[in-house]
Amino acid sequence: MFTGIVEELGTVRAVDDLGDSIRLTVAADTVLEGTGLGDSIAVNGCCLTVVTMDDGAWTADVMRETLDKTSLAGVAPGDRVNLERAVTPVKRLGGHVVQGHVDGVGEVLARTPSEHWEVVEISLPADLARYLVDKGSITVDGVSLTVVEAGATSFTISLIPETLARTTLGSRQPGDRVNLEADVLAKHVEKLLEARFAPVASDSTNRGEQQ
Repeated sequence: MFTGIVEELGTVRAVDDLGDSIRLTVAADTVLEGTGLGDSIAVNGCCLTVVTMDDGAWTADVMRETLDKTSLAGVAPGDRVNLERAVTPVKRLGGHVVQGHVDGVGEVLARTPSEHWEVVEISLPADLARYLVDKGSITVDGVSLTVVEAGATSFTISLIPETLARTTLGSRQPGDRVNLEADVLAKHVEKLLEARFAPVASDSTNRGEQQ
């Protein structure tokens, strides 16, 4: 589990094509502290498992399923990526509950700068729109953010200088693809409501089935 508070901007050192997967090597400092083989690190919001660590870098195997459903399919050496280690029981939950399981990919549509922040509009896959509400939570490339306006096909977020400086969202331009993860609590609420209001067979139907 993660919090969506990016710890470090890493740099992709190598992308090795393994046919049905890639081996991703990322140069980093902070996220390697206290990290061991098999631990989880989120890369642009995608939960990956540390396979090797050496010389200020770590590697992870990215399976075809992840490549098909996230923007990691387009990473290349030299790209900067958002990194966050999995949380520990004593870590502050500065953002919201983030699983590192990407639900879909959006596209940056527009950026509107102002004096102290920047408003960014991002396209929204149709099947995710129901999970977003104004002032709710959304994870964009692994960054926990508050939704300003939630629409049927897009949403907006406001980025403060800290976020612009410390994450890849400061350099994303219109046309760039970003990983999206909806708030898992919204998904659970939807599931519970579906079960609560699911149609119930009539008594006569039930009696007929028992005969």
